[in-house]
Amino acid sequence: MCSRWVVLAFCCLGQLCAGQSLKPQLAVPQLATNNPTLTTVALEKPFCMFDSSLYPNKSYVIYLYAMKESASAISSLVTTTNSKPLNSTFQQTSGGKLGPYKAAVFNVPNCASPPKFTDVGDIKKVSDVLKQYLFRVGDDGTCLYDPNFLAVCNPPLTPDTTYRFKYVLVDITEGIMKDQTLWSDPIKTRRAKLPLKIDTWPGRRSGGMIVITSILSVLVFLLLAGLLASVSFAVMGSEASSAETKHVSQTIQQSELRPQLSSE
Repeated sequence: MCSRWVVLAFCCLGQLCAGQSLKPQLAVPQLATNNPTLTTVALEKPFCMFDSSLYPNKSYVIYLYAMKESASAISSLVTTTNSKPLNSTFQQTSGGKLGPYKAAVFNVPNCASPPKFTDVGDIKKVSDVLKQYLFRVGDDGTCLYDPNFLAVCNPPLTPDTTYRFKYVLVDITEGIMKDQTLWSDPIKTRRAKLPLKIDTWPGRRSGGMIVITSILSVLVFLLLAGLLASVSFAVMGSEASSAETKHVSQTIQQSELRPQLSSE
């Protein structure tokens, strides 16, 4: 049943239905679970979207741009007046707050020769198959802090923040934009749960209940420790009293024997 869903999902990725809007889409749940996450968004690659704009003897790549929804509409352009694609970075745009930044560059997906659907069931091949169909925005946690990193930086997104994404077809022979999609619908990353709202299995206890339980556990431990200490002192006291009584008894016996020996 699951494999049937995956095949249907790939079929939808492999061909565009009539009237479908050309804009980035969230990856289907069958291919990317838990999407979006706190800091990433998995998108379907632009499979077959730009076929009508591709010409022989030309080299093309796809640019993926990202920006926060709070960015103004004026700053949402991704090309210059000469149709040159912007090379704005994550740092230059404050993570997409000031405008779109280039989050990725990858080859145009080959619509004529997609991965084999039968490979989805192969654990060794499924990772490569998914990489050809999906791209995860925000998947690089080290590029911002690596001084030797020279590629396009795709750092983690901000939790609980709404983003939009756009694919651009770039003719690298001429260095100009040849086609582009619409901006995606707003996509919001997940919000981090507050400690008091974390689902604490078992029993689904709240954070307050966990604190109260911890305090009660400590009090019970102290009570048991005090009880054990009391029992120990009582036992030691009883042994000491018994030894003292025995000593007194022996002393009395010796004192009674002395007069008898003297009379004899």
